[in-house]
Amino acid sequence: MTEAPALVLTGPPSLAPLLARGALLSPFKRPAPDAEFPRTRLVLPGLRVDLARLAAYERVCGFPTGEDALPLMYPHVLGFPLAMRLMSGRDFPLPLLGLVHTSVNVTRHRGMPATGAYELAVRVDGLAPHRRGTEATVVTEVREGGDVVWESSSTYLARHRTRRPAEAPGPTEEVRKPLPAVTEWRLAEDIGRRYAAASGDRNPIHLHPLTARLFGFPRALAHGMWTVARCLAAHGTPDTCQVRAAFKAPVLLPGTVTYAAENGRFELRDGDERVHVAGDVYPA
Repeated sequence: MTEAPALVLTGPPSLAPLLARGALLSPFKRPAPDAEFPRTRLVLPGLRVDLARLAAYERVCGFPTGEDALPLMYPHVLGFPLAMRLMSGRDFPLPLLGLVHTSVNVTRHRGMPATGAYELAVRVDGLAPHRRGTEATVVTEVREGGDVVWESSSTYLARHRTRRPAEAPGPTEEVRKPLPAVTEWRLAEDIGRRYAAASGDRNPIHLHPLTARLFGFPRALAHGMWTVARCLAAHGTPDTCQVRAAFKAPVLLPGTVTYAAENGRFELRDGDERVHVAGDVYPA
């Protein structure tokens, strides 16, 4: 497969104008699985981590602060501005407003010092039909000294009517027994604003009940990537590992959730009822 053409950036894009552009263009998008999408790979070399911002992320997600190691999901935060530059553009066919992060798969090939210098690369890997609309896959890679040390694949769903004919039911999803509860977390109303300040993801559905209601939610929602990071802070991850996580239902703020885990599996749920996020940690 031919590698996508690279556009080398001199610095991380500013998120505020990208989010504003994406919001303004959203009503004009026409999502479809066969639509054209941006083929450019954005590359940001010589990236250094802002240690103060990293510490804010560690505090809101429950990681210890001050260690010379990046938490497993932090490179997603570093790559987020590049992903937003791609997904907020005119040539990205899915509307940024209402886009739902449905899953993330991460592989870390070795430990990543917080004081290291890295090269980021982000690209849209493709579009695919989904029973509820169209799903885009965004791939992020982090290199150190020329070697890929971290990579992820995230899927984002744009919900819309589909023209696909009714299909015969496929294989049913494996039904897993509920994991044993480990602890209960009471989530403060400001978790979304604190995570937004640390990550740059200031989607209005996460910030305040009033802005969340504009999009049909009764209260603000926790960021999906915060829920995964909070679970992994409790679960722990080796230097070399893979993580798969699926976002199944939003977490309303404030609220109370149950963290459950056993062996390499974890989940966040409402007591023994609805699962918000489910994931696996296993060797790379």
